[in-house]
Amino acid sequence: MKNTKALLFGLLLTALSPLTTEAKVRYTLDHIHPLNWWTDMKHPELQILLHGSDIASCNIHLENAEGIDILRTVRTENPNYLILYINTREARPQTFDIVLSRNGKACLRQPYELLPRTNLWKQSFDASDVVYLLMPDRFANGNTANDGGMGLKDSVIGRNEPYGRHGGDIAGMSQQLDYLADLGITAIWTTPILVNDMPAGSYHGYAITDYYQIDPRFGTNEEFRDFVADCHQHGIKYIMDLVFNHCGSENFIFSDLPAKDWFNNNSEYVQTNYKLGTLVDPHATAEERNIATDGWFTREMPDLNQRNPLVMDYLIQSSIWWTEYAGIDGIRQDTYPYCDVEAMSQWNLRLEEEYPGYNVVGETWINYNVGIAPWQKDSRLSSTNSELKTVMDFPLMYLLNSICDEETDDWDHGFARLWDYFSQDAVYENPLGLLTFLSNHDTDRFCSTEEKSANFDRYRQALAVLLFARGIPQLYYGDEIGLWSNKSKGDGLLRQDFPGGWNEDVRNAFTKEGRSKAENERFDYTRRLLQFRKGNRAISEGSMTQFTVKDGVYCFSRHKDNQTVTVILNGTSKEQSADLKRFASALPSSTAYEVVRGHNIDLGETMQLAPRDVVVLSFNTDGKY
Repeated sequence: MKNTKALLFGLLLTALSPLTTEAKVRYTLDHIHPLNWWTDMKHPELQILLHGSDIASCNIHLENAEGIDILRTVRTENPNYLILYINTREARPQTFDIVLSRNGKACLRQPYELLPRTNLWKQSFDASDVVYLLMPDRFANGNTANDGGMGLKDSVIGRNEPYGRHGGDIAGMSQQLDYLADLGITAIWTTPILVNDMPAGSYHGYAITDYYQIDPRFGTNEEFRDFVADCHQHGIKYIMDLVFNHCGSENFIFSDLPAKDWFNNNSEYVQTNYKLGTLVDPHATAEERNIATDGWFTREMPDLNQRNPLVMDYLIQSSIWWTEYAGIDGIRQDTYPYCDVEAMSQWNLRLEEEYPGYNVVGETWINYNVGIAPWQKDSRLSSTNSELKTVMDFPLMYLLNSICDEETDDWDHGFARLWDYFSQDAVYENPLGLLTFLSNHDTDRFCSTEEKSANFDRYRQALAVLLFARGIPQLYYGDEIGLWSNKSKGDGLLRQDFPGGWNEDVRNAFTKEGRSKAENERFDYTRRLLQFRKGNRAISEGSMTQFTVKDGVYCFSRHKDNQTVTVILNGTSKEQSADLKRFASALPSSTAYEVVRGHNIDLGETMQLAPRDVVVLSFNTDGKY
C-alpha cells in the first residue's frame, strides 16, 4: 500500500510538472517587424512577423483593437516564429495589444501602433535630377561618438584599412548638404545604411542584418529621418539602397531560420555563376539560368527566396516602411536580375499603388544594351513585365571610359562608337529612364589613374555627354575633384575617404581654399553644368537628335517646346572646323548662350573647335537665354 501511494504521488507530480514549468516561462519578443504601421494604406493587409523563443506554442489574439481583423496566423517550421496577418482597411490611428496566451492565460502583451499617414507623396527622382552616389562610411565623419563598435561585431576603426570601418556617418553627410546643393546635386543615393552586424569587411553595407534598423555606426533611425528631411530642405531628394536578393548571414531570419524555404537551395550554400547573360540568352540551359538567380552571391550573403510569399511580404513592407517613416524619394535595388522577376514585378506594382510615380532603379550590371533592356518596364524584349522604371546603363559607362581616350574617326573610334550606341536606343522602352554614370563604387573610377585625373579635357567631354544626353545622370563622390583609383588592389580603394570629411585631414576639399587649382577648375566646370541643367525641360523631357560623326566632330541636341540645348564635341587632339550647316536643325537661332564659357555668341556657317573642345549651346526661341 505504501508503495502504491508513492507511485500515485509520483504520477501526480509528473502530471503537474508541465503546468508548473509553463507557469514559470516568461515569453519575450526579440523582433517584431514592421516596428509599426499606418492607416489608410492602399493595400490594407499587413504582415506582422513575431520572433521570440518558442512563441509558436502560444495562441494569439488582439485586444483594444478597433476596426482590425485577424486574417490568418502562420506557424513555420521554427517554433520561434509567429506570423500574423491583419486587415487594417477600417482601422483608425490607434495603439492595440498583440496578446500571446497559453491555456487561456496571457503570457505576453505587446503594444502595436498604427499611425496616421503624414508623408504625403510628392515626386520621385527622374531625368530632371543629377544623382550623387556616396558611401557613408567614406564621405564624412560628423560624430566621433559612434566610431566605436556600438556593441556590434566589427568594432575596428582604421582609416588605413581599405576594408575597415572609417567612421563616416549620417552627421557627416548632413554637414555637407550645403556643399552638395551648391554643386547642383538634386538627389543623393547612399550605399546601404541599414545595420550590417557582420564580422570585419562589411563596411559597404550590402549584408543587411536587420531590415528595420539604421546601422548605429551611422546613427539612429531618428537621425536618418531628420537627415532625409534636411535633404528636402536643401532641394535634394534621397534614394535608399536596398537589397532583396540576399542578406547578411548574421541576420536573424537566417541564423534562426523561420523555414528552409526562406532561402534558395533549401537554405544551403550554392554559389551563383554571376552569368546574368543567361537570363536573356535564348540558347542558355535552364540549369545555368537557375544557378545564376538561385545561387548565393557569397557564402556570407545567403540568397533570399522571393518566390516564398511570406518572404516577399516581409521585404515589400520594409521598403514601404522606410518610405512612410523617413519620407525617402525612391529606391536603388541591388543585384536586381538575381532576384525572381515575377516577385519583383509585384513589388514595383505595390510601390506604384501606394505612391503613384515612385521610381526604383535596379542594378542591371550587364555590358550590352540587349541584356539590360528586357529589365525595363514594358520592354518588348521580355515575356514578363518587370514594372521596373529605371535600369542602369552600364554599356554607356564602359563607352565613356574608353572613347574619351581615343582619337575619333568617322566610323569606329571615339565618338563614332558613341553615335553607334545611341543609334540603338530603340531597344529601350524608355531611354529617359536609364541611370547613366561614369563610374560607381564597384568599378574603376572614371579617373582610374593619376594621369587620367590630370586630363581635364577627358572629364569635360565625358561629363557633357553624361549631363545632356538622355537618361538620369549619376556622379560618384569625388568625380567633381578628380579622385582616382582602380580595382587592381581591390574594391576598398575605390571607396577612399573624401578629403576634408575628417577633422584630422590636412586639407578640406569641401571648400575652395582646400582644393588645388586643378580641383577647383574641375569643380567649377561641374557646378556650372549642373546648375544650368536644373529646371531645363529640354534636357529632362526633350527628344534627342544626333548627327553622324564627320572630321572627328560629334553633335547631339535635346529639344522641348521652345528650348533647345545642342552639344558639339571635337573628339580629336587637333583643331577642327565644324560645318554648322550640317547641324542646322539643332541650331534654331543665329544667337545662343554658350554654357561652358558663360556668354552669348553669334553663330556663322562654321565653328572653330580647339582640340578636345566642348561647346554647349542653349537656345530659347522666345529670345530669353
